Amino acid sequence: MPLSDKKCAFAYTHSPIFFHFAQNPRDFVVKEEPLYPFSGIGEHLILQVRKKNLTTFSMLKIISSIFGIKEKEIGYAGLKDKNALTSQFISLPKNKVDKEKLANFKHEEIKILSQTYHQNKIKLGHLKGNHFFIRIKKLDTINHQKILEFIKKVQIFGLPNYFSYQRFGNDGENYLVGKEIVEGRRKLRSKKMEQFLISSYQSYLFNQWLSCRIELSRLIESFEEKQMKNAILEYFKNQFCDDFKEELQEILNADFCKDLKRQKHFFKLFVGDYLCHYPFGKNFKIEEVVHESERYLQKEVVPTGLLSGIKAQNAEGFARVIEERFMDLKIKSVGQRRFAWIFLENLEYHYKEEEAQGEFHFFLPKGAYATNFLRELAHQEISLKEEE
Repeated sequence: MPLSDKKCAFAYTHSPIFFHFAQNPRDFVVKEEPLYPFSGIGEHLILQVRKKNLTTFSMLKIISSIFGIKEKEIGYAGLKDKNALTSQFISLPKNKVDKEKLANFKHEEIKILSQTYHQNKIKLGHLKGNHFFIRIKKLDTINHQKILEFIKKVQIFGLPNYFSYQRFGNDGENYLVGKEIVEGRRKLRSKKMEQFLISSYQSYLFNQWLSCRIELSRLIESFEEKQMKNAILEYFKNQFCDDFKEELQEILNADFCKDLKRQKHFFKLFVGDYLCHYPFGKNFKIEEVVHESERYLQKEVVPTGLLSGIKAQNAEGFARVIEERFMDLKIKSVGQRRFAWIFLENLEYHYKEEEAQGEFHFFLPKGAYATNFLRELAHQEISLKEEE
């Protein structure tokens, strides 16, 4: 499938909401929640560190230099934004940490908030998720009211779990380099950087698949059962410049269309999709669509999308017809499935009319981006430049 600059589809259909957001440590705060409580004993020193104006990699390099410990020996669960005030947990080998250096640790952009011990090194992905605080500005009362209406809907239906701009670099084109690496047209000295760029390409394909599924779901909602088959075939023809009539003739039958219309969530599930128990659990393939769509609406399960790789589970049936258009078999990474949809937890919103500011508090599972919430809220691409 040719790569394009097509923007990802919005899930919701409200008119744009206008406000100003500058991603900086005053208006964007992230606090990591670990996957499990630390035991208080063991061979690994656990530090809760708060940073600002630094990427996680930059912070690790500084910690490594101060304590004389190799970066690869430092464990961390996830990457945190540079332009934010963020706290996260890292692990260091206890026997390699100088107690005097730890007691006297000082850095302008890094603060150690707490310390304990644990038996194991922290590994990538070992977190439940993140708590977010976001402040938006230049928010008038009309747009405040529109936010209240949006919140009612998003608390019921959730959000698409797109990879956000952070995944694609400053120019948004990391995925193109990743594609060149996958195709053998480019090679880098750093295997770590190569893998990062390949993951950006995987993320791009995932986003394009998810956008396609949202468009298709909206199309299904707007047509009656009798018209649905032709509408879907026409969409496929326009989207992929291909004729799917023979391939989809048996799949797009009356029962298929009826089951789609019976689903209450606007993001439609298909037989052959892989779901995952939410927020933690195993993937499983859909057998009975209407039943699973009810569980989806109750936030018990969510659909998943493919991150292409040699060991990833692939969808079947109609779900696969779509998925394989966004699959690259040349990617030799392990691959996996990722939540296609997420739900915000503990969402709070406060409006300060005199200051014309809105404040949000919420929790998201690991791998989800808070900036996606803002994009969907605004219903437009938002500027993420820092304030001077």
